[in-house]
Amino acid sequence: MNSSTPLGVCLVGSGFLARTRARCYRALPGGGGRLVAVASRDEAKARAFAAEEGVPEVAADLDALLGREDVQLVDLCVPNHLHRPFAERAAAAGKAVACTKPLTAYVGQDLDEGATDADVSSVDRRRMAAVAIADARAMVEACEGAGVPLLYGENWVHAPAVRRAAALLEASGGRILDLRGWECHSGSHSLYSKLWRYTGGGSLIRLAAHPIGAMLHLKAAEGVARDGAPIVPVAVVADAADVTAGVEPGGPGVATGWVDVESWGSVSIAFSDGTRGLAMGSDTMVGGMQSRLVVLTDQTHLECNLSPHDSLRGYGAAQGAFGESYVMEKASHDAGWHSFIPDEDASSGHLDMCADFVAAAAGERPGRSTGALGYEVTRVVMAAYVSAAEGRRITLDEVTP
Repeated sequence: MNSSTPLGVCLVGSGFLARTRARCYRALPGGGGRLVAVASRDEAKARAFAAEEGVPEVAADLDALLGREDVQLVDLCVPNHLHRPFAERAAAAGKAVACTKPLTAYVGQDLDEGATDADVSSVDRRRMAAVAIADARAMVEACEGAGVPLLYGENWVHAPAVRRAAALLEASGGRILDLRGWECHSGSHSLYSKLWRYTGGGSLIRLAAHPIGAMLHLKAAEGVARDGAPIVPVAVVADAADVTAGVEPGGPGVATGWVDVESWGSVSIAFSDGTRGLAMGSDTMVGGMQSRLVVLTDQTHLECNLSPHDSLRGYGAAQGAFGESYVMEKASHDAGWHSFIPDEDASSGHLDMCADFVAAAAGERPGRSTGALGYEVTRVVMAAYVSAAEGRRITLDEVTP
């Protein structure tokens, strides 16, 4: 493929995330990411998606598309239990792989087919960690063995605020001493997000994984710039709970009915240079989504406000004042003051992330967010679940098979 030929992308999945990806690939300059196919087990849904998004080819089975010469990148927007098998199949076909976060999770993949929801969530957390981390390593090794990139879908790493912060940190030469990050909103109302067997956990893996990924990325870059080797996470202390358990269901506020996963979670990360990071994920915040990253060094103080930010503020006297206009993710109405984010795909990092996927898949440069980062995030998150269950500090080495 030469630089004038758009790279062919096959989306796997046809839900909310796949639509975000499709929108971003279409927005790339010069058609850099050309959507040539979509695969989804629900073929009718996939065909509707293809018609709306302008995708020419549809299949219910990924294998039917892997032999196509015009597919160079396979972008996995599917549930966690499908990440490893789909990545391995795409890599074996010589295709670059992009995988949404988390790279892997424990969803009962080592249990018998007839395992119940309770069987999955009652598995010892150390066993969960061993299985999930082994799956993450297998994905990395499959792509390395096939000579194709494995790209990790952590949009925070690509967000303009975080990228600018990274450049400022490099210019300052300061030592990152303290990182604090969180992603919070009112929670998903999907039943799937409330069961361990579908998500591999709750707010820690769905939400806190974002600031964790950004923190690991920044500390690794700091180490490489200073000493030629990344600074890595070595241990965690975590807590997790469903803090909405006493809330009456069906109300207009936060989501309730979490079955066996947490609606609140935090993890303190110890790095190999003795510094710390504190990440939180919570399904307890009404009024829209809040995504923040604070970086404190010995010389500087940086605050990244991914969502919301106030480049456009608006006031509506009553619900519907702005018609059907979109406000921001997880905002339930438009009455009162709101932050109308001008381009959420850009400010959240999704647009630049898709551009990075295309550049890496085309061999133009290494990806900014790769399977190596996804593997480390998996180790931190799974160690956090062990720590929360056992109530003590856990080193990453002790849960890594």
